[in-house]
Amino acid sequence: MTQRSDLFDFKASALNDDDTWHRDRADFGSSADVDGAQLEREERAAMRRVAGLSTELQDVTEVEYRQLRLERVVLCGVWTEGTVEDADNSIRELAALAETAGSTVLAGLIQRRQKPDTSTFLGSGKAEELRDVVIAEGADTVVCDGELSPSQRRALEDIVKVKVIDRTSLILDIFAQHAKSREGKAQVELAQLQYLLPRLRGWGESMSRQAGGQAAGGQGMGSRGPGETKIELDRRRINTRIAKLKREIKAMKTTRDTKRHSRKVNGVASVAIAGYTNAGKSSLLNRLTGAGVLVDNQLFVTLDPTVRRAETADGRLFTLADTVGFVRALPTQLVEAFRSTLEEVGEADLLLHVVDGSHPDPESQISAVRAVLAEVGDGQIREVIVVNKADAADPEVLDRLRCSETHSIVVSARTGEGLDELRALIADELPRPNIDVTVLLPYHRGDLVNRMHREAEILTSEHTEHGTRVEAKVNQTLVDELTAYAD
Repeated sequence: MTQRSDLFDFKASALNDDDTWHRDRADFGSSADVDGAQLEREERAAMRRVAGLSTELQDVTEVEYRQLRLERVVLCGVWTEGTVEDADNSIRELAALAETAGSTVLAGLIQRRQKPDTSTFLGSGKAEELRDVVIAEGADTVVCDGELSPSQRRALEDIVKVKVIDRTSLILDIFAQHAKSREGKAQVELAQLQYLLPRLRGWGESMSRQAGGQAAGGQGMGSRGPGETKIELDRRRINTRIAKLKREIKAMKTTRDTKRHSRKVNGVASVAIAGYTNAGKSSLLNRLTGAGVLVDNQLFVTLDPTVRRAETADGRLFTLADTVGFVRALPTQLVEAFRSTLEEVGEADLLLHVVDGSHPDPESQISAVRAVLAEVGDGQIREVIVVNKADAADPEVLDRLRCSETHSIVVSARTGEGLDELRALIADELPRPNIDVTVLLPYHRGDLVNRMHREAEILTSEHTEHGTRVEAKVNQTLVDELTAYAD
């Protein structure tokens, strides 16, 4: 097998070719032939070309100027576990991320390995094959489907001779493009600086400011630097900026907590909409409340949470909060930076977990979202799986999700299918007043009567000589204010 034969076009028919890509490895021969779990030689030597990823414009007359500013990228990934479909879904998601960031995807490559190479991510030989693909395609950027260490990135750049970024850097770039509010921009900048800090690097003597006196080659007085190298100075400035951003975000969190506390005091229930990016959360919010939130078929369009007021059929008020979308292996820097925003989910009375029913593997999306939610919540929130895009989903997939997720509902935000059932489900799941009280409210306390009609469940109401006698079920916040008028 020649060197170039290791790199070949991947066709759709190969997905089901178990003999080639999904062999049973139960029989490895004697213990003298292998050392632990080994991949077969063909898989270890092969790098697959993933077809159907190119987003390059075919007609140059169509928005021709875009060719001048869009980066031309080649994707590469390492398939270490799972099926070939899992590997393809991962690289296609990376292609969608790259396109959202404003790039033109030219090709995608997947290498089968037990684990990424500690030096160059792909291995030196495969990195050289990647360089050949980059030259042949005319690419100027390589995007790796994983998080690269600083040394891996430098080593891979030295081989392919173009810019190399990893999945985390790509997601951070998308967040930076889409952040609009002051809080969102601060959170993204914090995540970017935390990612950049361990990846600072200098370029030799030109960056040094430590020389002085005889050590500076006899330059003498006036040549002594401040005692820091340029990279140390940059690191100190970044740490200072990180500390400032954390203080600003903490102050913004106080404002958000105050608003949330005010809603709880007034007995307003809260519903949070969460889910994988591009699952249709904003579309669902628009359908339920008419919020008019920006909707687009791209990843991470929504970064700034939107809270809107809604009402059940029986007149109970509640809030609907649209939150940032999640993604597989969401960078830890983003989880930390957006923790105050994600607390909208953790503090909610009900969680609508929106799932893209048309996705090839919706179960993996559900697992990825729950993994992030476990970091910011206590796991006690009531969850309803809302399978969206029913109009474009495979009926077998919808049936499978109904069986695996017993507390679920199927809807389509685009066509309106299932939305009435969803509204009824929200009304049933929201907490109801459950404390029985009987009070005699003086006529000058009409404000309390009004609150009881808005927040409580009135059983009987009677106007007497001394005031309004009310029997009702109320929540705890009202109990404290009605104690003085108990009958």
